[in-house]
Amino acid sequence: MTGEQRQRLKYIIGDFLSSNVAWFLFNLVRYHLGFVKGHLSLSSFLTSHNVILGQIVFPLFMMLVYYLSGYYNIPYRKSRLQEFLITILSAVCNSFMIVTFALLNDMAESQVENIEVIFMLIGVLFVVVYTVRLLITNACTARIRSGKLQFNALIVGSGASGFAFYQRLNKTINTLGYNVVGFVDLPGENRVKDIVLPVFRLDEVGSVCAENDIKEVIVVPTKLSTEHMLAVIDRLYALNVPLKMTPDKNNAFMSRARFSNLYGDPLVDVSGNSMSEGGKNIKRLFDIIVSAVMMVLLIPVYLVVSILIKLDSKGPVIFSQERVGYHNKKFNIYKFRSMVVDAEKDNRPQLSSEDDPRITKVGHLLRKYRIDELPQFWNVLKGDMSLVGPRPERQYYIDQIVARKPAYLLVHQVRPGITSMGQVKFGYAKDVDEMLERLDYDLLYIENMSLLNDVKILAYTIKIVVTGKGV
Repeated sequence: MTGEQRQRLKYIIGDFLSSNVAWFLFNLVRYHLGFVKGHLSLSSFLTSHNVILGQIVFPLFMMLVYYLSGYYNIPYRKSRLQEFLITILSAVCNSFMIVTFALLNDMAESQVENIEVIFMLIGVLFVVVYTVRLLITNACTARIRSGKLQFNALIVGSGASGFAFYQRLNKTINTLGYNVVGFVDLPGENRVKDIVLPVFRLDEVGSVCAENDIKEVIVVPTKLSTEHMLAVIDRLYALNVPLKMTPDKNNAFMSRARFSNLYGDPLVDVSGNSMSEGGKNIKRLFDIIVSAVMMVLLIPVYLVVSILIKLDSKGPVIFSQERVGYHNKKFNIYKFRSMVVDAEKDNRPQLSSEDDPRITKVGHLLRKYRIDELPQFWNVLKGDMSLVGPRPERQYYIDQIVARKPAYLLVHQVRPGITSMGQVKFGYAKDVDEMLERLDYDLLYIENMSLLNDVKILAYTIKIVVTGKGV
């Protein structure tokens, strides 16, 4: 188990235990304040069926809310303000859930008393849970400040700007926990002589990150042209490591600046996406629920399509193919077979077009209404894919795309999808040029990821399926 996993487990166990304590205290206080009727003694109330059942069930439901809030996604270097706000919001959500499903029948005739009960529940949940979280966070912060917990980082830029940033970072090192492993030379930059740490070439960054468990790469812009700096950023996208940049007035990414702390230089995240941690968890839960339900509801469709494919041409019903997905992980994508067997001669990848002779008669129908994509609900359920996200490609085409547009590698920061903005706005691509055009839509999606945009894309996809404009 990694240190990050252990820290996350501490929060999970802490939340579960504190939620149990909070629920018990709430019932205790509720009884003593006279909000409970029909019990002659405290022991008879605490041992009643409903209270015991609630003691078992509600902490588990509370854990679901904590998960959906995104609190566990980033276990280290938590923002105290965000921790406070997320805990309060979780307490409010959990309180209204409990009132709705458990206490509604126990509500008093007096509205004032009911409001008091709700606020009492919110208060108890918040105080108990936040106290435990604060203790865990403070213990983690103490480890960082003592130097027992550090995060390896690499500074891209060995010139005056990079060295000046390093000096400023050293002043806050005990707060942020950075352990700068070394610097990376930029083309045309004059290296500062005072640097005592190792200095690497740009083409060595990948191996340096792997060997030193680099947690963050920080790019310090220099006097190089914006075009050259963008070229450097493009090369760094392949690292699959959080990529940050120190902003300045000439920084092309300044509009994307997100403050991660208030102790040092504000860093611009140039490799992440705009969706909140809570949004990511809700998106994943939505994926699981929808894909599971659809796989059950579509059983008749799966059977009919399978029969049609077998009657139309020889070969398997399901076609699988290796694709590259989330964090560059390779997986097999599943589709209903819409082409003849051995459609790619000599194992050489070939893209299809609308009048492709390799497509079977049934295949034309499947592709027109996107029915061939239905088996991918299994990919979504497994976690290989999402309902909405950039379409996954094969390594053969990725290499060609990256050679012309390295920013493509950003799509691997999110799960690929059954449908995407590129798919609904552009459609199928018949060559690499069209893939690049479609990529612009997918990069725009990543920059503006939100649950609302996912709903819009799904609605647009349903329209395409119904109208048969899939080709």
